[in-house]
Amino acid sequence: MNNKEYRPTLSQLRTFVTIAENKHFGTAATKLGISQPSLSQALVALEQGLGIQLIERSTRRVIVTPAGEELLPYAKATLDAADAFLAHSRGTHGTLIGPLTIGIIPTIAPYVLPGLLTATAAQYPELEPRIVEDQTRHLVQMLRDGQIDIAVMALPSEATGVAEVPLYSEDFAVVVPEGHGLAGRTDLGLSDLDTLDLLLLDDGHCLHDQIVDLCRKADLNPTEAANSVTRASSLTTIMQLVAAGLGATLVPVSALRTECHRPGLATATFRDDVTAQREIGLVYRNSSSRAEEFHVLGTLVTAAFEEAVSPTE
Repeated sequence: MNNKEYRPTLSQLRTFVTIAENKHFGTAATKLGISQPSLSQALVALEQGLGIQLIERSTRRVIVTPAGEELLPYAKATLDAADAFLAHSRGTHGTLIGPLTIGIIPTIAPYVLPGLLTATAAQYPELEPRIVEDQTRHLVQMLRDGQIDIAVMALPSEATGVAEVPLYSEDFAVVVPEGHGLAGRTDLGLSDLDTLDLLLLDDGHCLHDQIVDLCRKADLNPTEAANSVTRASSLTTIMQLVAAGLGATLVPVSALRTECHRPGLATATFRDDVTAQREIGLVYRNSSSRAEEFHVLGTLVTAAFEEAVSPTE
């Protein structure tokens, strides 16, 4: 029976959320730094106090009950609010102070992180950034599970239960082998892509999908190149393949300075009237109470991007 006087502790809620996220008692206990018996006791105390079964135990797996699924977002929101309370207590207004786990996709991280981390260290020295680089779908799941606080990725995220903050639009550039007929041109149209053997990142990378969508808008079919036996999971590897004459590719302009300095590569850009770009923004849980801080972080991300694409002297 539900105890009307009962109030769950943050420790009990964190126990429930961690078990629900990991679907394994042993893993949850390890992450929380407690023993399995202590973990079980905390969960039992929570369930008895609420008069509701949150987790169904079996010998093979852990299942979140329908009641548990319904209450899980509220438990996460409570923990988010408690973390924000502590962050705000550490300094004036609590702006970017304490731990912050930032997810970021691989086609942004190497190019924007140097400027971002330098800026946060200089302007918000009490911030403790923790970086998780992964593909979009994984970051969205980690965001929902509370494993990261915010993600920097291409928009729209097409995720539910999240807020999105657009930051900047980023143009694509074409990278071809040195001496290629398109090398150095600044007047490309989308139809010029039809002359290229495009090398794309593996499925799962949002850049792969963005380039495929761009080609389809121009009534082009990049699937033959996309399904090639030549595969790569990083832009650095793609650049090596282009330099070796195995094809061409499109990259976000923030990657040019880092990835296209090596011998054997040349670049080309699109006409001003051609829209070939992606939208980048921040994504965070609707339940988070740190929206104001996240907007501040967004200005730093945008500044880091502008630094990455600014001409070098």
